[in-house]
Amino acid sequence: MITEEGAGLPDWVFAVVSSRFVGELIQFKSASGSESGYLALPVTGSGPGVVVIQEWWGLVDHIEDVCDRLAAAGFVALAPDLYRGEKTEEPDEAGKFAMALKIDEAARQMSGAVDEVATRSGSDRVGVIGFCMGGGLALVLAALRPDKVKAAAPFYGVIPWADAVPDYSRIEAAIQGHYAEHDHSASEETVRLLEATLLSLDKEAEFFIYPGTVHGFFNDTRPGQYDPSASAQAWDRVVAFLEENLS
Repeated sequence: MITEEGAGLPDWVFAVVSSRFVGELIQFKSASGSESGYLALPVTGSGPGVVVIQEWWGLVDHIEDVCDRLAAAGFVALAPDLYRGEKTEEPDEAGKFAMALKIDEAARQMSGAVDEVATRSGSDRVGVIGFCMGGGLALVLAALRPDKVKAAAPFYGVIPWADAVPDYSRIEAAIQGHYAEHDHSASEETVRLLEATLLSLDKEAEFFIYPGTVHGFFNDTRPGQYDPSASAQAWDRVVAFLEENLS
């Protein structure tokens, strides 16, 4: 676990720790058939299951690294490849990929990932963590699979598709949100409204807004956005949150 006290350590220290938990691409089943995704396992081979949902860039190295870091913390982590092999570093192309995503198809992929990590962990208490586009989809998945999703952690994510806004009343998961102070796609007003909506439905929800940060502050492959201190604090919080709600 990375603590706030460790926020000043160089990134290579965390890279060394994560490198011990290198995952692999696997095939798993969904209602649509066979799906692919990146799976990382802890040294014990098992642990609480967590589904990791990609940013709009695709299943890139950063998302695989998040899986590896979760495995280092003792979780079984699986990131379904929602773009089926497509990925990019260009914002315009990423936007096209995101807008072309078929929500019903992505829902089946994510649901299959929930069942896969539940089987591998031997527990029906599954967590989900998502970033940007994936942060919104984490909430979609929590509403879609209240039977197994018991903890959801969206990072700077809202629902970008009007027809994909979930029925929040179906959510049974605890929600812990992580958002940037300066983010045009998820403003503080939008974040607080989402938090208030969940609380009004008697959901367990806590949202953190990190001062001085911008969208993507957790992504250490984006130097102009990455904030080491806020990232370390968010990671410490989310690991504790997952441990508490998936045990």
